[in-house]
Amino acid sequence: MKDVNNVNVRISATTLGITVEEKRSNEPVTFNEWLHVQAFRGQEKVISAGGTFFGSPDNPRIVRVFSQPTEIVPSGVVLLLKNKDRPGIVGYLGTLMGKHKVNIASMSLSRDTAGGHALTVLNLDSVPPREMLDEIQKDPDISDVHVVEL
Repeated sequence: MKDVNNVNVRISATTLGITVEEKRSNEPVTFNEWLHVQAFRGQEKVISAGGTFFGSPDNPRIVRVFSQPTEIVPSGVVLLLKNKDRPGIVGYLGTLMGKHKVNIASMSLSRDTAGGHALTVLNLDSVPPREMLDEIQKDPDISDVHVVEL
């Protein structure tokens, strides 16, 4: 059994200068429970993400990021990046990870259209070294590289 600390999101956000607005939506989704969060800087949307539970409250998943469907286990080290949907991206990333001794625990790939924009999400066993991230960002077809530790 896990201990869970109750957190009042509104109070925590206020102390950080963040405004929280709750809106209900009639958006059709295929989940029994669903939460979609969007963060804005001024009027500009910075990020959006949606989450749910698979089977039980002990099995959370992030199922949408940047309006793209995905499946992310929200724990450990997560590498998110946007890329052009082209052959070889997965092989390139795998080779780079091997070169820098970074192991991939799981991977989720999503794209809007063939040859369009894609979202690549990797759960990693360790934080990737700065040199590896610099190499990834040199690829002209890859952008918005983020490492998140959960």
